Amino acid sequence: MAEQKKKIFICITKSQPFGGAQKYVYDIATNLPKEEFAVSVLLGGDGELKKRLDQAGIRTVLLKHSQRDINMLKVFLLGFSLIGIFWRERPDIVHLNSSQMGGSGALAARLTGVKKIIFTGHGWAFNENRPRWQKVLARIFHILTILLSHTTIAVSEVTKDQIGSPWNKKMIVIRNGLRPIELKDVGSAREFLIAKIAEKNPSIQEAVSKNPTWIGTISELHRTKGLNYAIQAVMGLENCIFVIIGDGEERTNLENLINKLNLSDKVFLVGRVEMASSFLKAFNIFTLTSITEALPYTLLEAGVASLPVIASNVGGIPEIIENELTGILIRSKSSDEIQRALEYLTENPQKAKEFGHELKKKVDQEFSMHEMIEKTVALYKESMIK
Repeated sequence: MAEQKKKIFICITKSQPFGGAQKYVYDIATNLPKEEFAVSVLLGGDGELKKRLDQAGIRTVLLKHSQRDINMLKVFLLGFSLIGIFWRERPDIVHLNSSQMGGSGALAARLTGVKKIIFTGHGWAFNENRPRWQKVLARIFHILTILLSHTTIAVSEVTKDQIGSPWNKKMIVIRNGLRPIELKDVGSAREFLIAKIAEKNPSIQEAVSKNPTWIGTISELHRTKGLNYAIQAVMGLENCIFVIIGDGEERTNLENLINKLNLSDKVFLVGRVEMASSFLKAFNIFTLTSITEALPYTLLEAGVASLPVIASNVGGIPEIIENELTGILIRSKSSDEIQRALEYLTENPQKAKEFGHELKKKVDQEFSMHEMIEKTVALYKESMIK
């Protein structure tokens, strides 16, 4: 008689946008051995992640009260609904992602006797720009989640270290791995993005298409991404444009900044783009000027595209970008350093090419999807004998 499949519930707060945590959940859910695991993904919202999982034939369960913004009533209702689902369906493993889902899900799983509770820390809320009392509460909340979980996965060594001892003794580092990307050629990628830019400003299409240097990033428009510093940095540069792919609550503030600095002919917010990483070849230089990060997928994707990268020296970024080997590291919140790094790369195209080549080698060798899945499966199987 064939052994029964192990039932795994992967849980995440939001299905939109398709950012790092959502990519991680999608990759885990779609790459687990189907003969061994029956996978369900519990999520909030009918967004990009749910659509992709539905297309891949993965069962999804919508959580009505799951949302990013903290609302204590919603948190209580989310926990109560998870208790009901876990009690009825009896999963063998619950794998939690994102801060709010981590706390509610870990408590619900404990109360319903789930055999193995895993939480993946994609980054910590106490690293964000918040009042001190909120940071203290966030740290306490994260520690409680770790204590309620049987094992916590950190996506980088820094993510593990930041939570502190003795709680990080319950953590294991499994770094993000990258699935294959189908990259469009430079011409096709730029043609698509020019069309996106022209939707709002048709008169600028010809000037943009003739611009020699394209600086770009793929990023949610959040304060923690430090996009305002990158926008200010390009103000002093000539013969370049800065294209920002992504959306978020900071869009209006960034648009106001662009207008204030008279950069509407140089900096473009093109919004959310499906399969955004496939357009990376449009860029000559990739930037990620975040204030806080764990281990960003976008840098791995930029590496696959062999792009020279300028990135903040924060979080797990130095585990990908080695300064002046696989890119340039700059201090966060420093427009001057971003500008100097951009000037260096535009004035030294051979060095920029070398950085991109070395980054691709590093990503290919050290951030494999196969290794991430293999280590995660081993953790799942280990849970069966404890």
